[in-house]
This record gives sequence, structure tokens and C-alpha cells, in this order.
Amino acid sequence: MTARTLVTGVIGSDTHIVGNRILAMALETAGYKVVSLGALTPAQEFIMAAVETAADAILVSSLYGQGELDCRGFRDLCIEAGLGDILLYVGGNLIVGKHPWPVVEKLFLDMGFDRAAPPGTRLETVLQWLERDFAARERGQRRAAE
Repeated sequence: MTARTLVTGVIGSDTHIVGNRILAMALETAGYKVVSLGALTPAQEFIMAAVETAADAILVSSLYGQGELDCRGFRDLCIEAGLGDILLYVGGNLIVGKHPWPVVEKLFLDMGFDRAAPPGTRLETVLQWLERDFAARERGQRRAAE
């Protein structure tokens, strides 16, 4: 089977790139083809890269607390670009202030992301999610059940 292609990057005006680089290296080690966009990436650039590379998933990072603003309408942009079914993950310190993780997670799932990862999520967890969610897609499901 051909390696799945994943687009990664840090959205908006965020410059926190270290965690994203570590994630990209782990994904490559696990056999994925990774298209790393780096920091300060507008939402539209994620979409364009996914279209150009026929990506299977987009993984968005945000650590500066403005992910809620930067990610608003992200799924709609995907749909407009013909990527309505692409797997979308988001992770990091996604909103300003202290909020229970289930509230933050629901916000991003309601925005159309398939997974939302809190700060400190282990690389192994992301790899397991990808494996299970791609398998679910092959069975015609949106994502794997919890």
C-alpha cells in the first residue's frame, strides 16, 4: 500500500513549531508521507497543500490560544476545495483561558474536526487515532468509535 499523505503545520500567527516538528518526524518514522508547512500558516495554505498533494489528512497545530479563531470555517474551506471527507485533526493549547478539555474538544468537533488533542497528547495516541480512523474510513465510517 502507498504511504498516506498528511499535511501538518502551525496555523495563524502562531510560531510554536517545535512540537509540530517532533510530530512530523514521528509520523514519517511511522511510514506516513508528511508535508510540513511550518509556522505562521494561514488556513487556506493547508487546504491548497492538501489539494496539491492529494493528502489523506490535515493535522493543524496551535499553541498560542487562538486556535478557535484560526480554525473557524476550516471544514467549510475543505468542502469548498473538494476535500469534504478529508480527515482533520487539531491539537495544542487551542483557546485562551482555563476550560475543561471536554468543552474545548466538543467545540472543535462541532467545527468539523475529527479529533482534537489537548496539550501533552502522546505521539503514540495520535498514531493510534490515525490508524483507527483510516481503518474506519475504509469501512465507510467517519472516524473510529471511542
